[in-house]
Formats: sequence, structure tokens, C-alpha cells
Amino acid sequence: IFIMATGMVASQEGGYMRDPRKHHFSPYMDNGGTTVAIAGDDFVMVASDTRLSRGFNIFTREQGKVFKLTDKTMLASTGCWADVLTLNKMFQARLTMYTHEHQDNMSTTAAAQLLSTMLYWRRFFPYYVSNILVGLDEEGKGVVYHYDPVGHMEKLEFSASGASVAQIQPLLDNRVGGLNMQGEKPKMTKELAHELINDSFVSATERDINTGDGVVIYTITKDGINEETVKLRRD
Repeated sequence: IFIMATGMVASQEGGYMRDPRKHHFSPYMDNGGTTVAIAGDDFVMVASDTRLSRGFNIFTREQGKVFKLTDKTMLASTGCWADVLTLNKMFQARLTMYTHEHQDNMSTTAAAQLLSTMLYWRRFFPYYVSNILVGLDEEGKGVVYHYDPVGHMEKLEFSASGASVAQIQPLLDNRVGGLNMQGEKPKMTKELAHELINDSFVSATERDINTGDGVVIYTITKDGINEETVKLRRD
């Protein structure tokens, strides 16, 4: 038996059969990570874990996944780390061009629309990235925009994405969205948002090897951006 260039196998009996070997190539790699965002009346809180991994291999335990765009806007991205860095680089370039042309920073609403356009432009070979864009709108209210890989966006009060979304999103739906909850849903405060984000990452770390080591929490208000790091389990 010998293998021909066509991928078919020729046998000594003179017949042909298809080569059982499968050749597979994927340009994407999932490097794990989880992001969570919760918006309030005058703030928005966004967080990510700090583990960057590939399967059972941990590349680093100190890599956050939230990027500052302006003093009122941030972008949280997980997925293929090469695509995360490329998307953020292109996004930052577009923001710089806008600032030089208009002598002002782009608003959160405009940045949200720009990201949607950039993702849709790559729809035939999309970035392998899950994105959440957060910030303060023109009225100073916290907003959360969630995206699919080809640019469809949805304006929400809370969202999660990445490796542990299946564990965290139901918690947010119940505690923040008030689903399956008796009585009125609680008013969102900075203290409650911080507690929910912390608890959600602690729970996810116990069940998902792609999330862990630490969580970096950013709080955006009219006074600026505050950063806090909380340690998680490292195994």
C-alpha cells in the first residue's frame, strides 16, 4: 500500500481507498480567562482573573485582561491572547486618531459603536475574542456593552464572558437581574457589586482550571478609575 499525492491510498490489489488520517489546522487558540462587569447609577465595575493558560499549562499568573481606553471607558477581553492584543492595538490606534482629530476623548457610546464596526469588518475571519466594553455614558450612568465575535452588541446592566461564563452568568441573572427572585431586586451599590464579583470569581476558580490566581477589579466613577487586586487559589 502506498499513499498518493491526492490523499487516496492505492493497494496492491489495484483498488483505492481513502486515507483514514485526518489533517486539522486551526488558527485560533483559547487562552482562558474570565471577565465580569456590573453597572450602577453612577459607577461601573469590571474585573478579570489573572491566569493566562493553554490547556493544562499556565503561561503566567499575573496577566489582567482589562484595558483602559479613556478615563471613562475600559475594555475587557478574553479568548485567543494574540487576537486580544491585536484587537486592543487596533482599537487604541483608532482612539488616538480620534483624539488628534477632535481634540477630545471618544465617549463611551461612540467607543462601543466603533468596536462593533471593527468586529464586523473582520466578520469573515473574526477575532477569537469575547469582549465587554464598560464605562460612563453622557449622563454619568454606568453602562455595559456585550459583544459577539462579529460585532453584534447589547447594552446591559451586567454581563460575564470567557471560560467561566456558565458558572457566573446564572449568579448574576439571579442576584443582579432579579430572575427567579421573590420581591424586588436589590439596588445596585458599589459594595454589593464588589461582593458579587468577588464571590463569583471565588466560586468559578473552584470549578474551572482556566480561571484563577487573582482577580483585578476596576471601579469607574466620575472621579476616575480605581484598581484593586484580590488573590484567588493558585492550583
